[in-house]
Amino acid sequence: MVVGVCRIVLALPSVDSLKGKRSIVRRIVDRVRHKFNAAIAEVAEMDAHRRAVLGFAVVSNDARHANSMVDTIVSFVSSATEALVIDRSMEIVHLEDHFGGGLDAAIDRSYDEPGEDDDDGR
Repeated sequence: MVVGVCRIVLALPSVDSLKGKRSIVRRIVDRVRHKFNAAIAEVAEMDAHRRAVLGFAVVSNDARHANSMVDTIVSFVSSATEALVIDRSMEIVHLEDHFGGGLDAAIDRSYDEPGEDDDDGR
C-alpha cells in the first residue's frame, strides 16, 4: 500500500473576510473530494483570511500512481479557483512492511483464533 500525502499553501489575495475564505476553501475541498475521492481538509491558518493550508491524502498500490494523483490534484486546485498555490510539500509513504510480513500475513494471523478447534475436531 502506498499513501501520497500533500500539504498545499494557498494565497487568497482577493478575499477580505473569513466568510469569503471559507466559501473558497469549502468549494475546493468539495470539488477535490468529488472528482478525485481524496481525503482533504483545511489543516492550518484557519483564522487568516488571505491564506489557507490544505492537506490531502491518496491511497494507491503503486508509488508512481500516487505521485501522479497528488500532482493532478495540485494542478486541479491551482487551475480551478482564484486561490494561488504558493507552496506545496509532498511525501509518498510505503506501508507494505509495517505489518510484519505484509498485509496478507496480518490478515492470515487475524483469522487464527487461539483455542479454536481444528477441522478434525481436536
